[in-house]
Amino acid sequence: MQTQIQEKDMPFLEKVMRNGDLPEPYDARDVTEVVFRIMRDLMTTEAADRVADELHEDALPTDEKALQMEVTDLWRDTNPLVGFLSRVRPPWQGPGIFKIDSDRFLFRVANESGMPPERDREAVVKAIFAATKDELSEERIEEIAQWMPEGRVSELWHEA
Repeated sequence: MQTQIQEKDMPFLEKVMRNGDLPEPYDARDVTEVVFRIMRDLMTTEAADRVADELHEDALPTDEKALQMEVTDLWRDTNPLVGFLSRVRPPWQGPGIFKIDSDRFLFRVANESGMPPERDREAVVKAIFAATKDELSEERIEEIAQWMPEGRVSELWHEA
């Protein structure tokens, strides 16, 4: 009798693919990178660094060079310019034109990730949140919850 691999022990991108109904690991990687970018946009640099410090698992064991990375590589952003800008700008919270509410969060996921349009973006975001929470301490999970915009995105974080 074969023992089934528990969800928490599966590689990160496989969880995102399966639970988000994504066909390719490249899709999972690309949308995860965008969700992480938006999450970092909500946080201070210090809070984002604390999250990065906990995400040192392989994203997916593979021989494909384009997918050989740790979850922390996705969190920090593979685009050097975007990574730099996310470290020098303030969190996009509070009043102003750049505030990220739940609608803007989900809009950005749909428009910046190249996610196939037939996919349920809330299900994909929830899959990424669940896979991320599997890698984090309870303290980090609670800290991120405080940065999530009120409404649907916060609900997805808590449900994941």
